[in-house]
Amino acid sequence: MSSTASRPTSSPPRNAPGEVPANPNPNASTGTSTGTSAGTGTLCALRTQLRRAAPALLAYGAVRLLSLLLLTQWAHHQHHGVWPILATQWDADWYLGIAQHGYTHHLGTRYDANNLAFFPMYPFLVKAAAVLTPGTRATTGVAISIAASFVAAWGVFAVGHHLHGRRVALLLTFLWAALPVGLVQWMGYTESLFTAFAAWSLYAVLTGRWLWAGTLASLSGLTRPTGIATAAAVTVTALLSLRHRFSPRVLAAAALAPAGWLAYVGWVGVRLGRWDGYFAVQRLWHNEWDGGAETLRRMREVLAQDSRPELFLVMVTVTLLVSVVLFVLGAWDRQPLSLLVFTGVLLLIVLGSGGVYFPRARFLLPGFPLLLPLALHLSRASPRFRALALTAALLGSAYWSAYMALVWPSAP
Repeated sequence: MSSTASRPTSSPPRNAPGEVPANPNPNASTGTSTGTSAGTGTLCALRTQLRRAAPALLAYGAVRLLSLLLLTQWAHHQHHGVWPILATQWDADWYLGIAQHGYTHHLGTRYDANNLAFFPMYPFLVKAAAVLTPGTRATTGVAISIAASFVAAWGVFAVGHHLHGRRVALLLTFLWAALPVGLVQWMGYTESLFTAFAAWSLYAVLTGRWLWAGTLASLSGLTRPTGIATAAAVTVTALLSLRHRFSPRVLAAAALAPAGWLAYVGWVGVRLGRWDGYFAVQRLWHNEWDGGAETLRRMREVLAQDSRPELFLVMVTVTLLVSVVLFVLGAWDRQPLSLLVFTGVLLLIVLGSGGVYFPRARFLLPGFPLLLPLALHLSRASPRFRALALTAALLGSAYWSAYMALVWPSAP
């Protein structure tokens, strides 16, 4: 590997906002060959990108397989099945219920019992794919999550490669795979699907593919409540770029990005017959905005007041604190605005919620740009230090994932 690979490289030439990337084919502007050459060019570009990302995807798969192996061994010693952990427990059970029976028509008064809190993209895909595939819906759900996790890892690599070159992109993908709650990427949850939409939407912004950026952001808004972070990243970046040059595509992307999130929130309101229907549902799940008061209270409790805090809650607390530090470092490094808006809004939602505390490390799993400062630092470190750091991350991820699934008594 070239010695320059350890340093951030300059980004490839970018198109002006809203500008279509130049087509090197001189025949692309004439006749019937336009569609054929454009399609061929797109396929060639995808193949090239996939070949470039192959080592990162192999590394990603290796991290996840090692984590799954440790989980299997640990579960075997506890006489516990692995499949229910991956496919049918906690949120996975809610999504399977929606895929099987649909959404409720009433708000009700029971706490933690209204399935309208869960966004529709993942259960819709599970229901649609189950018609075409063998096995149960639970099997289909896990298969979708695993496939989406590789698409997400590819998107994480693409963003890192575009900004800083191959070495940083490899490290970024590895670090994202090795997050303490990384097992969720292969469970019947929405984090992998959401990260795939978000990563490729951010990549589309960075490369000037505005309609793709808006469409993918809209899909992310149909996948998780935090899809509004992707929408904000696209819309804010698009609107600011219009100050320099007007483009209908950029304006369309700015309007399209929040459409998915707004559509679901609006649909819930219509279904329940009240304008604040979705937010009423969230209140039944104890998810109200309190500006971070509950987060600070739980942090003080875990770090200062509880003499024997639960180990998993210590990990969650450390993850939240480190994420804030990494965001500051990313801003100091002058990350692209779209990445900063995405991670900033994501942190604002996670830290400012008055809801349950223990799943917040999982809620931050899609925030892969937060890992860029670490990837950059490791790219410049000595090979010995880099190997030790990556080994520690790998083993730590495998341990925490198994602990989360087999020792921690509640949802991830």
